[in-house]
Amino acid sequence: MANAIQSGRVVVVVPTLNEAENVSALIEAMPANVGAWALDILFVDDDSSDGTREIIAPLCGGGRVHLLHRIGKRGLGGAYIEGFRWALARCYDLVFEMDADFSHDPRYIADFISKIESGADLVLGSRYIGGVRVLNWPISRLLLSISAGRFVRAVTGMPFSDPTGGFKCFRRTTLERLNLDTVRSNGYGFQIELTHQAWMIGCDIREIPIVFEDRRAGVSKMSIAIAGEAFARVLHLGVLSILKDMSGRKK
Repeated sequence: MANAIQSGRVVVVVPTLNEAENVSALIEAMPANVGAWALDILFVDDDSSDGTREIIAPLCGGGRVHLLHRIGKRGLGGAYIEGFRWALARCYDLVFEMDADFSHDPRYIADFISKIESGADLVLGSRYIGGVRVLNWPISRLLLSISAGRFVRAVTGMPFSDPTGGFKCFRRTTLERLNLDTVRSNGYGFQIELTHQAWMIGCDIREIPIVFEDRRAGVSKMSIAIAGEAFARVLHLGVLSILKDMSGRKK
């Protein structure tokens, strides 16, 4: 278990692609402090064409709101990696992943931090601890999500109830231990890959229950290509898990 910490600087990394309908409300909903923790927001924008950056930019400049502009639509995984590197370079103590569309409710941030304070290296927000906590999804998408989680657990061996979720909190020291250069997934498979890497090196990973509500506004970025990338990457991660298990048995 990592050493307990009780205060520091937090940044919430939020990738955006055409989220003009959501970003102002998200900034207003984000707490400036959680106990002794000071909280900033970093938007990583992939060349939005709907005015997202124009809404965020005037709020930057020495305050708690920050913006990285990436040219072109370069994917979720790459956006998070750039956001993580930005956060590490500025010595933030905790780094969150969070969606811009309110499917991840900022009110849970305090619960994540509480787990970190008690010694966790990485905290995952779970939609499926003790039941299903998903609102406004069609049954087909819900069944796909549940099936994907079971597939990931079966193939990789990871024990987490919601390995595909994207609401997370990392200690700085956890991110520093990960090899971000080797992460290959650029869509939603990124979430699985990063958790798997942390799990493989023995990080203390815990889950908290969250209620996940389908986006309030805007359009989902999920596609068949993104799902296919995630499927292929999970198979690769499964091979890595098997090789590690075999290595452990030989020792």
